Parts: sequence; structure tokens; C-alpha cells
Amino acid sequence: MKKIKPLLSILAAVAIAYGFWLWFFCRFYVRPNEMAVIIAKTGDPLPPGQILAREGQKGVQADVLGEGRHFLDPIRYERQIMPAVMIPPGKVGVVTSKVGDDLPPGEFLADENQKGIWRRVLGPGKYRLNPIGYNITIVDAISIPIGYAGVVTSLSGEQSKPGAFAEARQKGVRRDILQPGLYFVNPKEYKVDVLEIGVNQVSLLGKEGGEVITKTMMAAQNQAMERLQSNVLEQQRQSRLDYLADAAQSVMRLPLDKSAPREAAVPGRKTRSVQSAGDSMPTLGLAQFVEFPSRDGFEISLDMTVEFELLPDHIASIFSSYGDLPAVVDKVIMPQITSISRNKGSEYRAKDFIVGEGREIFQNELTRSLAATLKSKNIIVHNALIRHVGVPMQILDPIQQASIAIEQDLTNKEKQNTAKKQAELNTEQTLIEQRRQQVAQETSKLKAEIAADQQKQVAEIEAATMKKVADIARETAAIRADRVRKLADAEAASIKMVEGEKAGGLKLKAGAFGDPQAFALWELALNLNPAITFNILHTGPGTLWTDLQKARLSDVGGAEAVSGKSPQ
Repeated sequence: MKKIKPLLSILAAVAIAYGFWLWFFCRFYVRPNEMAVIIAKTGDPLPPGQILAREGQKGVQADVLGEGRHFLDPIRYERQIMPAVMIPPGKVGVVTSKVGDDLPPGEFLADENQKGIWRRVLGPGKYRLNPIGYNITIVDAISIPIGYAGVVTSLSGEQSKPGAFAEARQKGVRRDILQPGLYFVNPKEYKVDVLEIGVNQVSLLGKEGGEVITKTMMAAQNQAMERLQSNVLEQQRQSRLDYLADAAQSVMRLPLDKSAPREAAVPGRKTRSVQSAGDSMPTLGLAQFVEFPSRDGFEISLDMTVEFELLPDHIASIFSSYGDLPAVVDKVIMPQITSISRNKGSEYRAKDFIVGEGREIFQNELTRSLAATLKSKNIIVHNALIRHVGVPMQILDPIQQASIAIEQDLTNKEKQNTAKKQAELNTEQTLIEQRRQQVAQETSKLKAEIAADQQKQVAEIEAATMKKVADIARETAAIRADRVRKLADAEAASIKMVEGEKAGGLKLKAGAFGDPQAFALWELALNLNPAITFNILHTGPGTLWTDLQKARLSDVGGAEAVSGKSPQ
């Protein structure tokens, strides 16, 4: 026992020293939303090309420590406290790994055990990836607004066959589209183009140019969009601006500036880029107008609006074949509009576009032809509305002059009718004033009659009321007299009955005694004063009166005192 006690003391001292060492020199704390990167000072050296060390190796350790209390030997390890990666809602994290196996030739997207850009993205949340071995880029998620569809283009894999949609692990436009909603898409793996579905408009504004009105412009003007949707639509806008800039250089189009003069790029097809006033969203710069000769040789220019629709089932095919909406309009819709307008319009005379039914017939034929032609390209045309037709002044002026003469004649006739109607109006106004005065007099008379009738009714009501009050007072007096009489009769009858009964009772009492004197004595006895005392003495032989004078009642032998009260 004596040898064990020093040993226990040494062990206790060692334990206390070790605890002191751990608590004051090895202890550290990682706060919330942080992580600790650990660097080992001892161990095996890293092989060439390895960045993160495993257990037993010297260098930056692959695993990091999360929030909480930790203990590490400061002689063997160093630590660096760094913030954890926070991916907010509506964002995704694209991870670039510096560690892992090398990618196969031709691949640039990696799995989680490979080096390169991860195919998988990190959704919203908190992540603790070692920043020495991993780089995380935070980008917006894809938010498809209502009224739009997302066309997905795969950027990795083998190239798909020409004219065919891309399948899994193939590069190209995919058949499936993204419906409105939020998607966590890797922008390195897929490119998402947002296209309007539903009805859009193409307007040809004659010699003033034209414009394309899309849902993007309507949304920017009519409602405050969500931040993510705004970002997606802004990317769409920038992409279309880039397309317009390239197209302007290729077909001699001008920049987006209304003040710039127009230039002709193709004979018979004049184009100009325009921008909607008061709005940063351009009208896609696809403005065009159409000129063609009429059947009688006059130059005609059209001003129309065409409403077309892109269905979700065909949006991917349209995008794969032609590109974004500006390209669809520029390459498909506008050429068909200008071509069909020239072909159909040359069958009509210039006068048919001004008067008669020719303009309506031309509009219906244009709508049918456009619908039939663009249907094969999966574009639905609903209406082709002609708003204005420009014709040369040499034919327009005579028609206008004739129309002006006709309108002037109609105007003169209308002036005559107006004067006639004015006279009738004056007559009617006089009759109305007369009628008003008559109505006022009749109203006054009616008011007086109503007032007199009211006074008469009031007087009759007051008289009837007074009569009723008198009748009630008379009836009340009769009731009161009858009440007094009845009370007097009742009181007299009561007295008669009481006294009669008393007399009958005395008669019965007298009959019960059988002797009037006995009855009288009975009544006398009943009516005596209760304070009277009677003493009856019974004595023996002797002279009563003499003995009474000499003796007291108590001294009389054999005497009994009988009284109503005790002797006094």
C-alpha cells in the first residue's frame, strides 16, 4: 500500500497536467457557419500531384472540422478558421475540384471522385468543402416565368445527329423543355434559352418601320418581376441584342436608334431596327415594311399586324431549326409576310385597297395563306390585320377629292338637318317651359288641396277624440256611482247579518239555560272583574258571626278556605 500511494499521486499529477495541456493549449472553438482547415506539420510527404493530405501525411488535411469544440496538438497541427460556403435560396453552387482522378479525353464534366467541374451542383444550404481542394462558384438558378418555356441545350457528350434531338450524354438541343418553375441546373452542363410561348405580334408599320411585341416587353411594363426571372429575361434580352448586332452588320442594318436614317438592304424589303419608347427592352429590331406594285402598276406599301403563336410541344423543334424568337421572326415569319403580301397584293388594283371590299378580301386571303404556309413550320397564325395601306398620290388624290366632295355634300345635308333639328329643339324647349309652368301651378293647387284636406282630417280626428274622452268620462262616473252603491249595500248587509247572528246567539244561550234568571247570572259572572275574590267558610256549631270577630280564618278548627285567589 505504501508503494501504490506514490504511484497514484504521480498518475494524478500527470492526468492533471495533461488536462491542463489539452484545455489551455490544445482546445479551440469553431463558431457557427465556419470551418477549420487543418494542416499537419508531421507525417509522410505528399506524392507529386496530390494537394490534400490523408491521415498520416504531412500537409493540408482533406477533411475539415465543423462548428463546435475541438482539441488538437499545436505542436503537430496548425489550423485556419474559414467561413463555410453558404448558398442562398435561388442560387446553385458549381464545384470545381482540384483533387481526384483525371478526366477521360474529351470530357470536361467530372463526377465527385474526379478532377474538374462537377456535373452535380450544390443546392441552397451550408457546405464545408476544403477550399484548398475545391472552388465553389455561386450562380443563379434557372427560373422560368409563367408564359415561357425553357429550351435545354446539352453542352457535354457526343454531338447528336444533324436534325435530331440530343439524347442522354449527347450534345445538342433536347426534346424535353422546362415548364415554368425553378430549376437547379449546372450552367456548364446545360444552356437554357427562355422563349415566349403563346401569342406574339409582328407589326409592319409601313414606311415608318416595324416592330415585334413579345411577352418580355409586356411583363417589363406591366408588373414587377421576381429577381430570378428578371435575371433570366435580362440574359434573354442581351442574347437578342447580340443577335441583332450581328444581323445589323450582315444585312447592313442600323443600330437601335430611332433617330438614325433607314437604309435599304434587300430590294423590295426595307428594314430598320427600332426601340420601344420609354422602355429599355427593344422591340427586337426586326422592323420591315413591304412595297409591291398593284395590278394597275401603282406602288403599294402595307401597314399590318400579324398575331402568331408558338406551342410548347413545338418550341424545342423551332429553336433547334431557327434559333431564338428574333431569328424565327427574321428567318421565317417576316419573309413569308413580305412574300405572300407581294404575291397576293399584285392581284388587286390600287383602288381596291382604298374603297370597296377589296381590302377585306385581301386581308382574309393573306391570313389564310400565312396560316397554311407557317403551319408546316409549327407556327400558328391567328390574324393578319391590315391597319393602313399607302398608295401613290396620283391615284389617292382624285379618290380623296371625290370622297371629300361626297363628304362635303353629306356635311351640307347634315347641316340642314342640324338647323331643322335646332328649330325643332327650340320649339320643344318652349313647350317644355310652358309645360313646366303648368306643372308648377298644378303642383301649387295640389299642395293647397292636400293641406286643406289634412286640416279637415285633423279637426275631425280632434272632435272624435274629444267625444271619445267624454264618453269614457261618463262611463267612468257611472262605474264609480255603482261602486259606491254596491259598497254601501254590502256594508249594510254585513252589519245586519252580524247583529242578527249576535241576537240569535243570545237567544240560543238563553234557551240552553232554560231560565232567564240563570242566564242573567251567567252573563253577570262572565262580565265580573277578574280581580274580585270570593271566600267561603264552613264552620261547626257555634255562633258564626261571634267567632269571626275573635278569630282568624286559620284558627277556625276544621275550616277550609276556598277562593279564586289566595287570601289577602
